[in-house]
Amino acid sequence: MNNKLIEKIEQLKQDHNAVILAHNYQPAEIQELADFTGDSLGLSIKAAETDAKVIVFCGVQFMAETAAILSPEKTVLLPDKLAGCPLADMITADQLRELKQKHPDALVVCYVNSSAQVKAESDYCCTSANAVEIVNSLPQDGPVIFVPDQHLGQFVIEGTARDLILWPGYCHVHVVITEEDINSAKAKYPDAIVMAHPECTGPVKALSDHLFSTGQMLRYAAKSEAKHFIIATEIGIIHALKKQNPKAEFIPAAERAICPNMKRITLEKVLWSLQDLQYKVTVPQDVRIKAKKAIDMMVEVLPEK
Repeated sequence: MNNKLIEKIEQLKQDHNAVILAHNYQPAEIQELADFTGDSLGLSIKAAETDAKVIVFCGVQFMAETAAILSPEKTVLLPDKLAGCPLADMITADQLRELKQKHPDALVVCYVNSSAQVKAESDYCCTSANAVEIVNSLPQDGPVIFVPDQHLGQFVIEGTARDLILWPGYCHVHVVITEEDINSAKAKYPDAIVMAHPECTGPVKALSDHLFSTGQMLRYAAKSEAKHFIIATEIGIIHALKKQNPKAEFIPAAERAICPNMKRITLEKVLWSLQDLQYKVTVPQDVRIKAKKAIDMMVEVLPEK
């Protein structure tokens, strides 16, 4: 790691009263640099609780937007303006409005991996960790639209025994992990515990021991006495798992499960972001208020989350 670069970043952090957030899928050096690492919504909540004036979000566009929704008085920076999320881009606010017109009685639950505009058109936000509980909390006799990830939606259907109106979105990183990958890894490590993200496909989830968000993976591994874990999610999480559990071995189910957008963030880009206060991410006030309401409704249902 470039020590001079780190020193410059640390000085600029102090100068601007900034906090650096890194998602669990970020490159290792970015995770090491960050003040906080974790899941996207959890990071935005942590940043809102600090007295920092500037939030540098090392992640993708929708994550920085969420931070801006929760901290409108702070300056939110995304070090690479092209760090987007194909899953979030798979549904627009116009498409969701059209779907709502077809199902006027439905409540809309939107995964946090979505744009601010889509959140603003939703009744509830959710994470991969609490999606089942959120949907279970809704009236049993009414329809529910779930957007945008169909694989997380199917996981919710199985966890709630409810019919949901799903949008055909998916995370391209998680769907490249196959059942052949899991079987191959299990053949090499027959005693390994398989932890998969709910965004994985049905066959992969069926072969897994646990279906967890990245935060849940970290918490489970920290308490487990197992020595081998097969990890079916973006491989960036392996760094945090190894750091937290140096005596255990963490095997990526598929080395190709890499999000190129998450890897766009570099130390140099963090430095430039703080030097020039770029790239600022803002959310129009009318959109922000509506989007925050969907997040607030989630927190109201599950305040411990």
